[in-house]
Amino acid sequence: MTYGAAERLEVSRATRDDWPVISGWAHDEGWNPGLRDEESFFAQDPAGFFLGRLDGDPVSAISLVNYGDGYAFLGCYLVRPDQRGHGYGLTTWRAGLAHAGARTIGLDGVVAQQDNYRRSGFSPAHRTVRHVGRIGTDEQPAHVRRITAADRQSVAVYDSACWPADRPRFLDRWLTTEGHRALARVVDGRLTGFAVIRPARETLRIGPLYADSPSDARALYAALAAEAGPAQVAVDVPDANPAGIALAQSLGLTPAFETARMYTGPIRPLAEDRVYGVTTLELG
Repeated sequence: MTYGAAERLEVSRATRDDWPVISGWAHDEGWNPGLRDEESFFAQDPAGFFLGRLDGDPVSAISLVNYGDGYAFLGCYLVRPDQRGHGYGLTTWRAGLAHAGARTIGLDGVVAQQDNYRRSGFSPAHRTVRHVGRIGTDEQPAHVRRITAADRQSVAVYDSACWPADRPRFLDRWLTTEGHRALARVVDGRLTGFAVIRPARETLRIGPLYADSPSDARALYAALAAEAGPAQVAVDVPDANPAGIALAQSLGLTPAFETARMYTGPIRPLAEDRVYGVTTLELG
């Protein structure tokens, strides 16, 4: 499907071959995407990525990834700096929204764009604050181990309690992509949290980090610290869970920038007190 626009802009679906362009722009804006994020992103909805081109030259992008019949997530909304101010972003935006149809849409909006998102029908739910640094703990991570195939069902159920839609296709790839290290905390045979750490261009990225309690989250952080070694990490913590903010800062991570989670409509109830780090700002 191709959308025409003024100034010769054409917006069409992007493929994985286009991902280096999109992720490069995202990196330049300070988002620091994971090195292999596209494997999970395109596994969820390969038709949910768009590029705007002028005479074949990419100038704008957006992703609008569908999760089932009721929810979609908007991300990767980017216009090349030398092509801003011409309406290319708005045309690309409309193409993405058409893909979501009547679904409730979520996004993580940077501060400078939040008023624009409000005018487009998005309402803020909470702030998300990226914390960066070296995890300041050498505790032994009790009851934490690598996630195995036998854990997948319980992990999917846990994830569904913390996120607005079931996403087994995305999650299966996210847990198993090369370079992603997925950890579970299991106490008395019961999953009490899980986390994933992955490489990015700058720092390692943590997400998600879900846990029943601050002590469960702290044990996962200890295991993540062992995985990271001397490398710095980044984790995006929603302020809907004040214990998550307090824990990140108590471990020496410092706020770097913030976004706002915003929605166009209702979502199902979430276990917000379990969310110590969101999965990814690009796809939620």
